[in-house]
Amino acid sequence: MQTNPKLKGQSALVTGASSGIGKAVAIALANEGANVVVGCSSHPEHGQQVADEIKANGGTAMVYQADVSNEEEVLAMFKAMYKEFGTIDILVNNAGLQKDSSFVDMTLADWQKVIDINLTGQFLCAREAAREFIRRGIVSERSAAAGKIIFMSSVHEVIPWAGHANYASSKGGIMLLMKSIAQELAPQKIRVNSIAPGAIQTPINKEAWETPEALNKLLTLIPYKRIGQPEDIGKVAVWLASDESDYITGATIFADGGMTLFPGFAGNG
Repeated sequence: MQTNPKLKGQSALVTGASSGIGKAVAIALANEGANVVVGCSSHPEHGQQVADEIKANGGTAMVYQADVSNEEEVLAMFKAMYKEFGTIDILVNNAGLQKDSSFVDMTLADWQKVIDINLTGQFLCAREAAREFIRRGIVSERSAAAGKIIFMSSVHEVIPWAGHANYASSKGGIMLLMKSIAQELAPQKIRVNSIAPGAIQTPINKEAWETPEALNKLLTLIPYKRIGQPEDIGKVAVWLASDESDYITGATIFADGGMTLFPGFAGNG
């Protein structure tokens, strides 16, 4: 834990936190003093490993298994969090998945599953967090805001992605969901923002970086010429959750090494 933690005394829920980006975000928030709920949908043993790592670093964490697309399970998760930590100050809506196929071969089940988890799940968790923020109001010794909601989006909220229509649609939906509720909740001093990662080295996209050939191909899309690490996203999440970003709401921060800069046009001006 840091010497002067930015999030001391605050409680955070990170969904999809048993691996990859969610794991890094949970650890980063805990290192800055937050009590963290490590949310996971499966493999609670992996979530427990994250919680154990947080505790070994002097932090506080609990694990909760829930399907974020299931309203009853989301309500139960928040209830368990309030029982353990009293309230919530920070929500990081990270849970997400891909079910890829060509558009004409995409099944309704694969379309619906991605929308349910990636978009509806973020709606359900954000709604419950907002309800608690409004009920409780500002606790000035913890934060200048009544609460912070961070959506995990993707560069594909703005970059079309053939073969991934369900995923790109879910991320485009997140962009306007985030902006719409940021506009609505700002008068209650609730800040709502998104992080849009580019290519991050996690198990979900292992085939894109596990061989030198695959990695070199991927790097042609990244002007900064390195693949992102989960810790890169953790640092952005800490900043957005802290009072250092108190005047920022309704914004998407692209953490992508320049992937949204249309690198295919470099040299063609």
